[in-house]
Amino acid sequence: MASEHTPLISTGRVASPRPRYPYAVVRRFCTIALASTLIWFFIVVAVSLSIFPNGHPHHAPDGHWTWPGRGRRKVSYDQLQQILLDTPSSKLAEEWSRYYTAGPHLAGKNYSQAAWTAAKWHEFGVESTIVPYDVYINYPVDHRLALLARKKHEDGHSAWEVSYEASLTEDIIDEDPTTGLEDSVPTFHGYSASGNVTGPVVYVNYGTYQDFGDLVEAKVALKGKVAIARYGGIFRGLKVKRAQELGMVGVILYSDPGDDGDITEEKGVKPYPEGPARQPSSVQRGSTQFLSFAPGDPTTPGYPSKPGAPRQPVHTAIPSIPSIPISYADAIPILKALNSHGPKADDFNKYWTRNLGLQYKGVHYNVGPTPDDLVVNLYSQQDYVTTPLWNVIGVINGTIPDEVIVVGNHRDAWIAGGAADPNSGSAVLNEAIRSFGVAVRLGWKPLRTIVFASWDGEEYGLIGSTEWVEEYLPWLTHANVAYINTDVAARGRTLRTSAAPLLHNVIRSATAAVLSPNQTVKGQTVFDVWDKQIKTMGSGSDFTAFQDFAGIPSLDIGFDSSPEQPVYHYHSNYDSLHWMKKFGDPDFAYHRTMAQLIGLITAKLADLPVISFRAGDYGHALEHYVTKVEDKLDDALSPKELDVFSLADDTTYFELRGSTRNSSSATLFWASSPDVLSFKKSLRRLHKVLDKLIERAVKLDKHADDLDRRLEGHIPWWNWPAKLKLGFAIRKVNTKYKYLERSFLYEQGLDGRPWFKHVVFAPGLWTGYAGAVFPGLMESIENADWTNAERWVDIIESRIQNASHRL
Repeated sequence: MASEHTPLISTGRVASPRPRYPYAVVRRFCTIALASTLIWFFIVVAVSLSIFPNGHPHHAPDGHWTWPGRGRRKVSYDQLQQILLDTPSSKLAEEWSRYYTAGPHLAGKNYSQAAWTAAKWHEFGVESTIVPYDVYINYPVDHRLALLARKKHEDGHSAWEVSYEASLTEDIIDEDPTTGLEDSVPTFHGYSASGNVTGPVVYVNYGTYQDFGDLVEAKVALKGKVAIARYGGIFRGLKVKRAQELGMVGVILYSDPGDDGDITEEKGVKPYPEGPARQPSSVQRGSTQFLSFAPGDPTTPGYPSKPGAPRQPVHTAIPSIPSIPISYADAIPILKALNSHGPKADDFNKYWTRNLGLQYKGVHYNVGPTPDDLVVNLYSQQDYVTTPLWNVIGVINGTIPDEVIVVGNHRDAWIAGGAADPNSGSAVLNEAIRSFGVAVRLGWKPLRTIVFASWDGEEYGLIGSTEWVEEYLPWLTHANVAYINTDVAARGRTLRTSAAPLLHNVIRSATAAVLSPNQTVKGQTVFDVWDKQIKTMGSGSDFTAFQDFAGIPSLDIGFDSSPEQPVYHYHSNYDSLHWMKKFGDPDFAYHRTMAQLIGLITAKLADLPVISFRAGDYGHALEHYVTKVEDKLDDALSPKELDVFSLADDTTYFELRGSTRNSSSATLFWASSPDVLSFKKSLRRLHKVLDKLIERAVKLDKHADDLDRRLEGHIPWWNWPAKLKLGFAIRKVNTKYKYLERSFLYEQGLDGRPWFKHVVFAPGLWTGYAGAVFPGLMESIENADWTNAERWVDIIESRIQNASHRL
């Protein structure tokens, strides 16, 4: 029989469409509503059975969890924690590190490692698959950097001669095997443009936006010149981007030992391998993608790079001028060529004289440019291809189908070694997964599904994780509770964390449960020796797509090096297993500790009935962030740009700032522009809506605590209505927690970088790594665009109200 949408053909005439009766619409609605209700009901039943397998959530008579018809849950939550503390092994972490650092594993060239990782996880008891993407990246072909001088000959003619040829290689060290591999990766920049350029050189300090601004203000010629900048301060790709915008033709980047604190040759410390100071020939490779504008494959912004996907132009995402990384040994002759040319660093400000580490080598840190008869030639040839890369995805299925925890680390590296970045994280993730595998073999099944990920392509621009999030965004939006990231899990002894405020409490509780390898006081925990600082989320690792694009609360954790500890050779051949065993983590004790932390954090999020979030922490953090915006505004309004207002206006100002007229710290000036005054007043609205959000957030947290206490009580096996009621209440609270972060997404994205959807967190526009809070407001203040600032107040206010409504 033909459907109502099929024309009936008879004697050449088409019958009239059948009428749509109102009851049909009602029937469809009721069917959908009933189905949704039944799905919700069955999830609540599943949650209730999982939480109350035998009438008590933690203590069955025989010490095991059991429930009718479902077998025995042989591992309680307390037992799970003990497994995750006892199982990780320093010896095995070293074994995994030895495998991962044995040879080169550039993105798109490490399939054997992907296959090995998937097989190993399967051996641990976690089903795993390889998920490929076709991505646009480059590989190095050839390069050259030379200092050229025009020499006059006796016959009156002049010719260019090479006065210095940079080696562009790192020294081979006999005791460090990976430094001498025949297939070691050359020094190069990911996403560098190919090019052969020649011109005078200009020293641009760290190459920040402000540094270039200082040069422009000092009328230093930049157009047609080659920049030499030291690493640090901001993401390397943004140094190249700003140089390109100002008409420079190439960029040279080097690591200045002055940024290594007291661990330098100048201060009598021997360089690697004899000592912990920087090896003079070490080179920091890395990506020059414009990371703060959009990560991932630059040809597929916002959608996954699958075979046949449409490709976009890349000129706004990666540089059009060549760049090259060099060692400080190679940088010295070029920097010395600038001596006596142009102003010196100390003619500028304190940011130019910070950590100048090569003066003892005869470098004066002149800015230049060098004269026209003293130039550099920079040649870089890159092979751009569209090639597969491979994520490894492992899954432990949970009882609740729409609550998922994702845990990840990347596998690719710029070099053969990468003992710290990323393979300390790879070794740690393996040990955490092996620990969960032990629990699985004992019969444990988590409440929430756990997804483990070994990402590829992180180094080029967070490619593997970004493409995966873009592909699975609808599912992640519906199901993903949190993302846990470890990148450099162990390169020193100082814990460093960054996280969305919802996760602060999880980090504190996990660190308090793990003993520190630094047992200066017996029994002290990681929490005891930690500085308790949790940074805001920026970019630079695989949490970016989860936090900033998908609105999934994320954390990043690892043991970092500090100024008094051995220098870490970032993205250098000397980030090797030998360096790790000699200086980084000789006993792999910090690897084991990080595996314990990752395991406990994952378990706390995946296996406790009530999700371990704190909405109140988020609300109070937002209040602090608004204050930071107000402070930024005050700093931006210098006295020379301000006028004294009347007493009435002053009074209004002090009311806005919560000060008194006689407060010595209060600002005494008003901006003459009424737009600034309007913007200042509008910020009060954010405080008001945050008061409501905080009130509801604290109430939700108290309700969650009450549910936890009720779980500790005994509910008889026959009282299933009480179990269902409690399960329903837990489900409702967890849903509110799960979707809270999503409330702060703005579909149109940030100004000029629409890929970033989060209105609270994003990498700083001209920092790349460091996190900016309320970036729309911060950037409007920097641009003195008060109309746009007002617009962003409206947007943020609506997002806060959205979050408050969801609570």
